[in-house]
Amino acid sequence: MATDHIRYDVLARDALRGVLRKVLSDAATHGLPGEHHFFITFISKAEGVKLSPRLLAQYPDEMTIILQHQFWDLVVTDDRFEVGLSFGGIPERLVVPFNAIKSFFDPSVQFGLQFEPTEAAGEAPASNLPAAPAPPALAVPAAAPAATEQAEPAEEEPAKPSEGAEVVRLDRFRKK
Repeated sequence: MATDHIRYDVLARDALRGVLRKVLSDAATHGLPGEHHFFITFISKAEGVKLSPRLLAQYPDEMTIILQHQFWDLVVTDDRFEVGLSFGGIPERLVVPFNAIKSFFDPSVQFGLQFEPTEAAGEAPASNLPAAPAPPALAVPAAAPAATEQAEPAEEEPAKPSEGAEVVRLDRFRKK
């Protein structure tokens, strides 16, 4: 097989990240149109990711966030996005480089992108960020590597986050 000196794989990955960057930039400028909302999964300890120690302890490998109704101060740059979300009633500011993102999904139109981890997404310590006050948002823990879903213990009712936030499972949005 011939050697790919052009690196089409890298060009395609960067182009798809450009789609993600454009969609988030439009959402930052104009808000989310219609029923669009985004599930974004990223590597928690990737270089440049900034999470509070509390969130990093809760999501040590990867984290999935939902940008829908209750997020604030979405800022998009060439290499990352920053957003304010609330977790269990506690406001947090997240910084996520595009190269740390594993997947993007808009269930309103069944559109998704998956990314292979890049060398730049290797593990690095996360930084502490001050929390910014604002309304709550939805957050979904990412599935464990060997499982297709995370099961709740049968004996316990999951705790309800305060201030109207709801923790949901990804299976709720999958077609059956």
